Amino acid sequence: MSSFQTALSGLQAASTDLQVMGNNIANASTVGFKESNAQFADAYAAAIAGSAPVNSQIGVGTSVAAVAQQFSQGNIQSTNNPLDVAINGSGFFQFDYNGATVYGRNGQFHLDNSGYIVDSNGAKLIGVPATNGTLTSGSGPLQVVANTLAPSGTGKVALSMNLNASDTPIASGTAFNPNDPTTYNYSTVSTVYDSLGNSHLMTTYYTLASGGTATSGQTWDVHYSLAGAYASGAATPGTSSSVFTGSGQVALSFDQNGRLLTSGTTNTLVASGFAWSDGASGNAISVSFANSTNYSAADGVNSVNADGFGIGQLNNLSIGADGTVQGIYSNGQTWTLGKVTLTNFASPQGLQRAGNNYYMPTAASGQPVTGTPSNNGLGVLQSNAVEESNVDLSTQLVDLIVAQQAYQANSQTIKTENQVVQTLLSL
Repeated sequence: MSSFQTALSGLQAASTDLQVMGNNIANASTVGFKESNAQFADAYAAAIAGSAPVNSQIGVGTSVAAVAQQFSQGNIQSTNNPLDVAINGSGFFQFDYNGATVYGRNGQFHLDNSGYIVDSNGAKLIGVPATNGTLTSGSGPLQVVANTLAPSGTGKVALSMNLNASDTPIASGTAFNPNDPTTYNYSTVSTVYDSLGNSHLMTTYYTLASGGTATSGQTWDVHYSLAGAYASGAATPGTSSSVFTGSGQVALSFDQNGRLLTSGTTNTLVASGFAWSDGASGNAISVSFANSTNYSAADGVNSVNADGFGIGQLNNLSIGADGTVQGIYSNGQTWTLGKVTLTNFASPQGLQRAGNNYYMPTAASGQPVTGTPSNNGLGVLQSNAVEESNVDLSTQLVDLIVAQQAYQANSQTIKTENQVVQTLLSL
């Protein structure tokens, strides 16, 4: 009868193998799925009184030693959803699933009606939240709440330009007039914002006050105007001495090599008492002229950068390779909304499947270790993409044929043993 049990163990093992491969094939299109394979071990009966002779050991069948999970990398497939994220390398996403902490590789995300980043099962993605555009030191569900970005008044403008050393100085005693181009050599326009988010055009004017000499470079006076920006009684355009306040110089001085002297790199336009005509709070605007030059070349701006912006509406989201979630707003600004973290285990093969593409840690997997993507052995993230199942259908179909043959062979063993028994009973 032991031969029947041996063949039966083979049938059971082959059946398990078929089930494992059937599950792999069924999940060939499941995002983030990791295939498994059945691992077998032979079995021997222990002798009652001492060991059986080495040369006469006959096995009593086989058993399934383990159903091992294979965490090889799946192919990365591009998508049109900016919240889809693929893990390229090691690690798992962490989720809050109905109060339980679970892990998975499926990065198909969307926003729920409360702004949480969730998967198709409604599980909330865990990461580092942000407050007012700055990452916190904690951990929790990632939520997008900054759908509107409040405006910010301009406080700094950086202008880098060349002022033509070949320009003719304006005649001494000529009063500056922003409406008379003969009273200045060059002008340029920059956009600035008040605290209500309204934009204003700030024009800066450059007047060559003195040409270079054998011992010194040129000096340029700077004036400004803000068209229609003044409330009653506020400051108005005038000479550079009445325009600029603060510790900076009111003129730009260059050395004989056309380089701007350090003392003239930054000036402040109108400090306290300045008011906008729309009722916005007054704000000082400092202007930096760092890297400006005074060469014999056409007047022109090399670069202009200004902080401040108008109100913005959330247009899109992006997730960086390091997991940083940023909102992209209609005013051209980006705002940090959180950061996706990854979790790894000493032995991922020891994780327990929990269904819905989730895993749960066990004593065999070790404790979860969470960190920033691309650091400490963790994979990098790729947005607008998902990780496909790592199931190779060609290999699975070939293995399926082999498992089917093993099942048939064990069935034939039972049939043959039954014929032997029938022969004995007929004697």
